Amino acid sequence: MHKYIPASALCLLAFAGTIGAPPSAAAAPRVATEGTDGRGSFFVRLVDVPASLVDDTRARQYIIDDLRPGTTIHRRVEVANTSDEPARVTMYPSAASIRHGSFIGAFGRHKNELTSWTSLDRKRLKVPAHSTARTSVTIRVPSDAAPGERYGVVRAQVSGGHGPGVTLVNRAGIRLYLSVGGHNPPPTKFKVDTMTAERDRLGRAVVKAHVHNTGGRALDLSGTLDLAKVTGSINAGPYPVQLGTTLAPGQPETVTMLVTDQVADGPWKATLHLKSGLYEETYSARITFPRHSGQGRPARAHAVADGRSLAFYGGATGLVLAGAIPVALLLRRRRRHQRSREEAGRPTHRMRSAADVKRPSILMDRGSFYWWG
Repeated sequence: MHKYIPASALCLLAFAGTIGAPPSAAAAPRVATEGTDGRGSFFVRLVDVPASLVDDTRARQYIIDDLRPGTTIHRRVEVANTSDEPARVTMYPSAASIRHGSFIGAFGRHKNELTSWTSLDRKRLKVPAHSTARTSVTIRVPSDAAPGERYGVVRAQVSGGHGPGVTLVNRAGIRLYLSVGGHNPPPTKFKVDTMTAERDRLGRAVVKAHVHNTGGRALDLSGTLDLAKVTGSINAGPYPVQLGTTLAPGQPETVTMLVTDQVADGPWKATLHLKSGLYEETYSARITFPRHSGQGRPARAHAVADGRSLAFYGGATGLVLAGAIPVALLLRRRRRHQRSREEAGRPTHRMRSAADVKRPSILMDRGSFYWWG
């Protein structure tokens, strides 16, 4: 059984992003479509989040799941009408694909394998002014479904007149990412092959990274870029990754970061932090911006270990050293004491058992370490 948590319980308004267009980095992840009279909007959002994906920001915006053949899931979707007039909303599933780094929903009611598995309990909603209405999306995976990931979109559409003989159609939607497989979902993984420094026609610095999806799930990439001068102590950034880059499994694509500060040519150490959902990777490369408009040489990127892991190991090393120092001092003091006793002709050793020799132990007494055996 799949457990779901209402999105409202998370105190989040996780609205779905516009299909085929990047969401604003500053705004909440929702889609806003102007009403037919221009005086209001309607929004569509996902109400339920799987308990297993509650920490995944993508799962709060899109319907994402990994299912076995023969499984059925239900998700609630809410449409909000913020205009001054009632809205008649038509709901339907449509096919989608990932091409050239973008998630693209097909125009109209195009079908694919996933849409044939998808249905809605209410296909037409009449939403009063400044009110909401809900429908439930059901996805039934056939028992003979082949493994792999499918893409689609649940669309909300409002049609209205706009002048004689003209019909204005406004659409919004929620993406579908559905993977069919065994008990464990395919891994999410990607790598950054190269980073390239450029200057555009206005002379602005731009960094482009060539990313390859090496895992089994689609990626919606976000992240930041930091620059550090190779010689000196000048740092710049962070600069956000331009949103909207989506990669299907096996696809390569370029992500772009605009350097909004005026920076020298370099060389710079570029550190790119990329993530998709809960999966994160950090890569670095040495880049140099061209003096004039144009593209520099692509620099090979190298994976960087997680800073938190390095901090952990550093802290653990410090603890070991902190414990080793008093032990060494005590051993030194003990040797001096033994030497004094030998010079005085006193016995210097106690009898030890085989267990003492084979299994020395550390005993703690009032915060100090004593080594026996």
